[in-house]
Amino acid sequence: MMETICSWATSNELMREYHNKEWCIPNDDDRYLFEMLVLEGAQAGLSWSIILKKRQAYKQAFNNFNLDYCANLTEEEMENIRDNTEVVKHLLKIQSVKKNALAVKNVQSEFGSFANYLWGFVEGKPVVSNWTNVSQMPAESELSRIVSKDLKRRGFKFVGPVTIHSYLQAIGIVDDHIITCPYHTNNR
Repeated sequence: MMETICSWATSNELMREYHNKEWCIPNDDDRYLFEMLVLEGAQAGLSWSIILKKRQAYKQAFNNFNLDYCANLTEEEMENIRDNTEVVKHLLKIQSVKKNALAVKNVQSEFGSFANYLWGFVEGKPVVSNWTNVSQMPAESELSRIVSKDLKRRGFKFVGPVTIHSYLQAIGIVDDHIITCPYHTNNR
């Protein structure tokens, strides 16, 4: 069987690098988990390629996704980010960074870390899919619907089930690499 990477990742070098070095790799670093939550929320309605191109601007605008910094943003600072940086200009998405930072901090207080909370949905073990073609990958799943509902209940924004499925892939809770991809869990 010929190994080939997932076809969605072949459009440009940023996509390929993200696929090869980050996508579906289990992660438990709260700063990274917050970064990916922000980026996935920003992506809603846009292409992931656009967000990857803006990733450095997001890192600069949000102090490398520092939770305390983001949780304490003022309305004026958020408007300044919208007007003077290269992030997605949608004000509600920018405001969601603050709301989600506050929500992450609450989760950390309750569970010890954001990672403990998220990985608790799968008892610490990634969900490994066995797709033979990217067309088989669902846009959402029962897991993403459950996590989305709980995140919304906790005050998170831009966390619908489709966004959360992408998020779970991004942080490695779900491995949706096709089975012939050298980055699939069973091939690493």
